[in-house]
Amino acid sequence: MEIHHNTRLTSAEISQIWGSYQNDTLTVCVLRYFLAHVEDDDIRRLLQYNLEVAESHVHKLTTMCKNENFPVPVGFTEDDVHVDAPRLFSDTFMLFYAQQIGKLGMNAHSVSTALSARPDIHAYFFECLKEYGDLHEKANHLLLSKGLYVRPPYIPYPEQVDFVSNRDFLTGWFGDRRPLTSLEITNLYDNIQRNSLGVAVLMGFSQVARSKKVTQYMRRGKKIAAKHVEVFGSILTEDDIPSAVTWDSEVTRSTTAPFSDKLMMFHVTALIAIGIGYYGTSMSTSMRRDIPLKYTRLTAEIAKYSEDGAKLMIDNGWLENPPQSPDRDKLAKE
Repeated sequence: MEIHHNTRLTSAEISQIWGSYQNDTLTVCVLRYFLAHVEDDDIRRLLQYNLEVAESHVHKLTTMCKNENFPVPVGFTEDDVHVDAPRLFSDTFMLFYAQQIGKLGMNAHSVSTALSARPDIHAYFFECLKEYGDLHEKANHLLLSKGLYVRPPYIPYPEQVDFVSNRDFLTGWFGDRRPLTSLEITNLYDNIQRNSLGVAVLMGFSQVARSKKVTQYMRRGKKIAAKHVEVFGSILTEDDIPSAVTWDSEVTRSTTAPFSDKLMMFHVTALIAIGIGYYGTSMSTSMRRDIPLKYTRLTAEIAKYSEDGAKLMIDNGWLENPPQSPDRDKLAKE
């Protein structure tokens, strides 16, 4: 059925367009720098594909805003990237980074698609979802072909279908803990991978940040991410499940900034927001009592870290104001 009337954007659609513009302009900056330094031809082609996708998104989002008489966000520009800066990350890191872009892009755009009612906006985000799915598939294939794909732990196949018959299934604080379920293992391992990659990002950013306060913020974040890796890894170790994943060696010794402090701060706070979402999902699907308790404690820690990052960005004039509803009380007084 065709819809002929012209419907205004909802708050949900506005939020997704604005957020996508910020993320895509950041991605363009990061990939332009990566492409100036990548040596492996296969990885170069993947990064080039990723860049073309992100640039097409920026163009479409810009057109969308103009058609709606909606201010085009500032986002990130060529002033936020210095492609001639020395290499900060290895080719291997760039490949894993592209894989994560695909994974995070699928998650983000599945939400955006579900929140979009207007057919043209829904179609746009659904197309983005397919593009990031394609990127993730290409990155996985390349990682597998190079023997770099990090597989989650293996567990034996179940021998039969069974039902929980004892409330000890929920025990975690006291008494004997049951073995981890496959879903609990999946979430723990996935969170270890994201935090391990985060350690490398924060390590690199701490080396090149111009502001002393930004450097301190990045170093603090690196310690937090490393601690979270240790906490999640210890839960897996109790069940004799391997968890070691590190990317520290993929960061060079460069101290020359390829990105503005503004971009690096936004990048880190955006990753924290994504991490909090994953922790929430992990918490809700973990039935052993001790595991949600750990997620709750760690979520509070990174939420405080994120808030401190927002304050630092505000103090430096780096935090772009997202679209808001009118302040009716203020309008009435005026």
